[in-house]
Amino acid sequence: MQIAVDFATLPLRPEVFSIGPFGDYGPFSLRWYSLSYIAAIVIGWWLLLKMIKLPGSPMTADNVDSFITWATFGVILGGRLGYVIFYNPAQYLADPVQILRVWDGGMSFHGGCFGVILGCIGFGLSNGVSGLRVLDYVATVSPLGLGLGRLANFVNGELWGRPTGTDWGVIFPNAGPEPRYPSQLFEFALEGVVLFSVLTLLFWGTRARLRPGLLAGTFGIGYGLSRFIVEYYREPDRQLGFLSTGLTMGQTLTLPLILAGLILLLRALARPAPVAA
Repeated sequence: MQIAVDFATLPLRPEVFSIGPFGDYGPFSLRWYSLSYIAAIVIGWWLLLKMIKLPGSPMTADNVDSFITWATFGVILGGRLGYVIFYNPAQYLADPVQILRVWDGGMSFHGGCFGVILGCIGFGLSNGVSGLRVLDYVATVSPLGLGLGRLANFVNGELWGRPTGTDWGVIFPNAGPEPRYPSQLFEFALEGVVLFSVLTLLFWGTRARLRPGLLAGTFGIGYGLSRFIVEYYREPDRQLGFLSTGLTMGQTLTLPLILAGLILLLRALARPAPVAA
């Protein structure tokens, strides 16, 4: 009985569609990975407009429209620079022009997260609102983007898992003949579905949105623990392997995020309960 799934037999391809070629520029194609970013921004925008209708919101509809620009630049610039700095500095130092080739892939969640945090701070300062409370709202919808991104990773056949050591798993192209864990789908489930469900329940079912830092702290802890666990099933980056600590780079970068999440959560819970709104 065939237990392992050969990825090559699945009806999946990285491109949504392709047009061309156009002379020396080659074909134009829209990739699922790019579409996941676009969809996450659009759906997140729509959800934020719904969320700010509840009493006590730090933003207006005009604020949300303006903030999307801050968030988009934060995700793209932070994600790209984070990947360059943490995961492949030698390659990009040898050819810095490649840094601009975002369409070729190579984004770091941790860099994107830092970029969004800076975006929230900058937006808060320029609009006279609490950047931390804005971050709470953004953290609530962020798992949507994470989940869509992990599905796109699976469709691309990249960031695969470690060998399962059994006949069960997925045989990915360019990853050898061994069945491997579909770790992209594990991350989709934990970082996307589970984390989004928890934060949505807290936002709509409790008064967590009125405690500055509570939702952002919950996100930091939830994402950090999810990523740390899944990294035991995910193949380490080939150019880095395991660090001297025995951890992967992904696990190492989650530790400050978990710590920051704990600090935000404890500070939020230590403050007096918000008055009715």
